[in-house]
Parts: sequence; C-alpha cells; structure tokens
Amino acid sequence: MSDTPTYRKIIHIDMDAFYASVEQMDNPALRGKPVAVGGSENRGVVSAASYEARKFGVRSAISGVLAKKYCPEIIFVRPRFDRYKEISNKIHKIFHDYTDLVEPLSLDEAYLDVTINKKGNPSATLLAQEIRLRILNEVGISASAGISVNKFVAKIASDYNKPNGQKTVNPDEIEAFLEELPIRKFYGVGKVTTEKMYQLGIFTGADLKTKSEEFLEKHFGKSGRFYFHVVRGIHNSEVKPSRNAKSVAAEHTFDVNLSSEIFMLEQLERIATSLERRLKKHNVSGKTVTLKIKYSDFSQQTRSKTLPYFIADKSLILETVEELLYQERMKDSVRLLGISLSNLNTEQKKAVVVQLKFAF
Repeated sequence: MSDTPTYRKIIHIDMDAFYASVEQMDNPALRGKPVAVGGSENRGVVSAASYEARKFGVRSAISGVLAKKYCPEIIFVRPRFDRYKEISNKIHKIFHDYTDLVEPLSLDEAYLDVTINKKGNPSATLLAQEIRLRILNEVGISASAGISVNKFVAKIASDYNKPNGQKTVNPDEIEAFLEELPIRKFYGVGKVTTEKMYQLGIFTGADLKTKSEEFLEKHFGKSGRFYFHVVRGIHNSEVKPSRNAKSVAAEHTFDVNLSSEIFMLEQLERIATSLERRLKKHNVSGKTVTLKIKYSDFSQQTRSKTLPYFIADKSLILETVEELLYQERMKDSVRLLGISLSNLNTEQKKAVVVQLKFAF
C-alpha cells in the first residue's frame, strides 16, 4: 500500500450579500446604494445588508434603528423569501451540474465535494471559477468561494477575498494559513468564545496551536478537542447532501410592543398558520413545540414542551403554545414571538464520499 496521503476536494460557495444582491438585481434603482433587507428606521432587525451599507457598519442582526444611525441614507426593503428561494434553487441546479455531493447550509451557501465530479476536471480551483462565472452570467449575482481539503478550511477561505473572489488553500499551506488567522475568524468560534480565548492569551491560530488538548478541553469542554484538531487542519466531516432540517419555525417582529397575552395569542395564531403551511409544504411533523419570546430590552426566552406523538396541525400547535404562553408571567413587553417544531419525523441519510489524491 502507498504511504501517499489522500485528500478530498471541497469547495465552499458563499453568495455575496445574497438577499440585498437579489433586491439590487431586481430593482436597478437600488444598485450602488446602501440597502438593508428587513428592519425599519423605527424597529425590526436587519436580515442582510448590501456592501454599500456595510461600509458604514451596517450588518445583519443589528436593529433597524442602529442601521439608520450608522447610515442615514440607508434604504430599508422588505424581505421576499419566496424570491430568495427561487434564486437559490437556480444556483443549486448549477451546483448539481458538477456534483451530487452538495450540502446546503442555507439559501446562500453550500459545500460541494468535487473529488470526483461530472466534468472530469481534476482542478477544484478551476471548477470553482467556472461555477462562480456561471452564477454571475446565468443568475445575475456574484459569489465567493473557498477551496481546500476539508469543509472547515474551505469555509474560512471563502470569506478571504469577498466579494466576488476565491481562495485556494493547498494541503501543504493549511497549517501556516491557520496559524496566521485571527482567532475570531475561525469558523465555530463565536463572540463569547473569542473573548474567553483572548483572556487565555489566544489571539491567533498560532497561539491556539500552543495549547494542549487537555488545556482546551478544560476551558472549552467538548469543543476544546475540536479546536485542537482544526487548528492543525484536521476536520474529517463529510459533505452530506441530504441535510435535513432539525426544526421548522415561523416568527414575527411587531411594529408595536405587545403587553397583553390576549393580543399575543392573536398573533401566535397567525404565526401557527404560517408554520402549519411550511410543515405541510415539506411533509414533516414534530414532537417538540418551542415558543420563542423576545422582550423589548432584546433579551430572549424560550419555552418548550415535547409531546408523545408527532403533530403538524395548527390547532394542536396552538394548544401547546397557549399552555407555554401562560406557563409564567411575562417579564416585560414583547417585540417578537416565534414558534418552532423540532424532534421531526425525518431521517438523515449518510453520503458516500470517495477520497483521492489530487492537485489543486
């Protein structure tokens, strides 16, 4: 047997400011202008921001009020998720022209395993260029890509030359690439973990690499083992084309805060109707009902109940949600309510991945 190492060819494709780019594509008057999808100058949360808006510090998940403060010329646009889904489907058809090993992460990003691909092209870098060009020409918006031997490095690399760019990290470049990387850029290291790492003197991948597996497990639990391995370029997770949703949810942010449970129930009935529609569309049901409550101070609370049987009917969902609503008194007025159904009746299938040696 040969001692020559084998590698996979993984591409991570990430659309550039997807929701905002679709809005600018569909409405030429928005092109070149700072656009925020979602939110408003009075309330709500920004779902996506164009690159013109990002220059002012506008980002997803900030309030519309803050977005307006950062960028007084910001243009708020209502999200059109059916349209984003339509565009996403077109992009995924392009992906499947190259490989059936496509793992969607969301509407605007996915992993592709092109170790063996339908084009017979041995270069993952050239395939990524071709895919990005086709998305631009056939769909009308730009995408960025990261290319490497595993999902972790490919994901980080796709953010390296955004927008409308790509980066390949060859097998012999991975450890040096990760050592130079700021720890906040590591996929899976969030804001809280970043601060904790800073307190432990970990600011870059090189700093992380000096820590033992025992040290990292002591301070970060099971995640510590993950950090120990990925900083050395070890991440064996396969591209799983049959990713099933773990939950189905619907929620709504209100223009005026709600302080009465009666008014909340009226809104929850509408949300449950929307959730029921999504469940029937995907032909799924679930056992665990979760009520999500976001208060006026932006603090968040969830209340859940698991039933002994699967449900998808609005009346049964609402019955459980009402019980959760009155479980305890509200601590403040409410700005957002959401309902999700998890513990679904779906099964996840494993993808078979072939590994070969290759040159990028």
